[in-house]
Amino acid sequence: MSIIVKFFVAPDDTSARLVLQARPGRAFESLSLGNFDPEEAVVEWECLLAGGSFEELVEAGEPRVVAGQDNDGCFVFAISPGLSTALADATHSRLSDVASSWAQLRAEDGEAIDAEIADAIVGDLAALVSSARHQKQGVYCWVA
Repeated sequence: MSIIVKFFVAPDDTSARLVLQARPGRAFESLSLGNFDPEEAVVEWECLLAGGSFEELVEAGEPRVVAGQDNDGCFVFAISPGLSTALADATHSRLSDVASSWAQLRAEDGEAIDAEIADAIVGDLAALVSSARHQKQGVYCWVA
């Protein structure tokens, strides 16, 4: 799997859509990651942090795509308000527990994600979400 994942802060969906062609550059605070399915991950993280089921969140339209998903494979989606709140409000210990559980879920599906890397991904995303909340902005994800 070779996926480029970039979570970024943007004021609104319109601004986030512009990233589809240009990639999140220096204009947006961002976090670059790779080689995991971010659409599945954000739903799993929300389930682990806030409860609910994977199926319920997917049926509710999460994650909400704001641009793309045509033939080139690039797209942008929004982090749900529920996940944003749960990430921003979670303690470091809770985030570590979620990261460990997420790594275990991925391992059960045959996808190896190192526990330390999972911890860094979840912790760094929580920090980005907290920064976005202070700026009264949202967090989006650009995937290529």
